[in-house]
Amino acid sequence: MIVTGGAGFIGTNFVRHALKNTDYRVVVLDKLTYAGSLLNLKQVENHERYAFEQADIADLDAIEDIYQRYQPDRVVNFAAETHVDRSIDGPEPFVRTNLVGTWVMLEAARRYLRDKNEDEASAFRLLHVSTDEVYGDLDETGLFHETTPYAPSSPYSASKAGADHMVHAYHRTYGLNTIITNCSNNYGPFQFPEKLIPVVILNALEAKDLRIYGDGSNIRDWLYVEDHCSGILKALENGRPGRNYNIGGRNERTNLQIIDRICKLLEKHRPAAENPAMQARGLKQYADLKTFVEDRPGHDLRYAIDADRIREELGWEPKHNFDSGIEHTVKWYLDNLDWCKDIQEEKNYNRERLGTGK
Repeated sequence: MIVTGGAGFIGTNFVRHALKNTDYRVVVLDKLTYAGSLLNLKQVENHERYAFEQADIADLDAIEDIYQRYQPDRVVNFAAETHVDRSIDGPEPFVRTNLVGTWVMLEAARRYLRDKNEDEASAFRLLHVSTDEVYGDLDETGLFHETTPYAPSSPYSASKAGADHMVHAYHRTYGLNTIITNCSNNYGPFQFPEKLIPVVILNALEAKDLRIYGDGSNIRDWLYVEDHCSGILKALENGRPGRNYNIGGRNERTNLQIIDRICKLLEKHRPAAENPAMQARGLKQYADLKTFVEDRPGHDLRYAIDADRIREELGWEPKHNFDSGIEHTVKWYLDNLDWCKDIQEEKNYNRERLGTGK
């Protein structure tokens, strides 16, 4: 099994899940850009069924070589630029990795399978990991279904939508066994601290402002990363080629609700009254750090996923509700502050605001 982007947030968690729950040899393919790091894979780097290849998925020659050397019958494509704010500041890497890179993985697979017999070709599967953001946004009611028309709003979601269409085209045109999963917002261990949940945790601990875009009313459907990984594995093994499967947690929360919940959990596990940084600012509770700032350009109002297809066809169910998942996540970051420090230093990232469009 080749796992592209396996040194990133979701990919790292999937690698652990696959090594624990399958017999596959897992080959991680990652360019090691800002969000991918070998720090995330230290716990598995000596596993007998793990291997690592540093490569750019948009490099066709490199990818063809990796296909030939490892002879995979499973490919899971996580590799992507994912942060909407970064796509607003600079769309080019998103087009290269998300769209061109996905085409390269598909084309390399097509060429690789030309030398295989019919049984080997029919056994091959490529699963492309996508996002609910390709659907655009919702009003106060309704859910995204697999048949919802695509209406991406940001350069990030547009690049992912284009990649999804390319995956469908290779299935229809060349008969390549492809599957697409579209997930809601993930959270959990090893998430790079540019995303909402880890950045709020770390900024609160350092008594930095907790920036809230607009009025904080934007809604997301939250999915614990381990549940996402189990859904991907279900779809990879048992999904129907050519199908999309939405994977969501049915845990809708506004951004403001997320921040308030994190503040309460931090008060429970690391009280503000005992935090020297908070004392230095003269603040008594983490909620006092909330600061409303100018909204993100083109900010979608609401996402919510209908995951009935993967439940009914494949028997997938999430194991975590939001309360259990967010508490585990906050505890993980509190227990892994050295990882947070190391990865931010490695990537020269200071949790500055991105995505103003200026």
